[in-house]
Amino acid sequence: MAKAVLILPGTALIYIPLLIHWFSERWPFGSIPVTVWGLVLAAILAAPAFALAIATTRLFIYDGEGTPAPWDPPRKFVVSGPYRFVRNPMLTAVILVIIAEAAALQSLPLLGWAVVFFFLNTLYFVFVEEPGLEQRFGETYLQYKASVPRWIPKLQPFQP
Repeated sequence: MAKAVLILPGTALIYIPLLIHWFSERWPFGSIPVTVWGLVLAAILAAPAFALAIATTRLFIYDGEGTPAPWDPPRKFVVSGPYRFVRNPMLTAVILVIIAEAAALQSLPLLGWAVVFFFLNTLYFVFVEEPGLEQRFGETYLQYKASVPRWIPKLQPFQP
């Protein structure tokens, strides 16, 4: 599990943002001075995002008997908690944290990273993860996929 945390969220939330921030500080267009309002917005976004990330990771570990890492995926299909409303709540949390980092540092390049990260993950889900889930979980996943949106939560929870 520690390996998954260091590699996956660590790369998206720490390593790449640090590189982006470091490079953008060397160019005049990269960042503007940090403000209290940016920090407040960051806290407003980050607090529920971290709670969502922790909740979804726990569901993968305890209900799914696996991890968020592709090399150790859940062995059981997880359709509880936030997964009843949206198919990718864990990545939604990660994207919100990246946006919070951009707000805290007043960084347009970090906001750009959030957009790139979103599109890269959308491609990964469409062409890799979802076909794999269809193979592993069959009709159960197909019904879930047809009923639950990928990114924008629906108001009514999925009833398996």
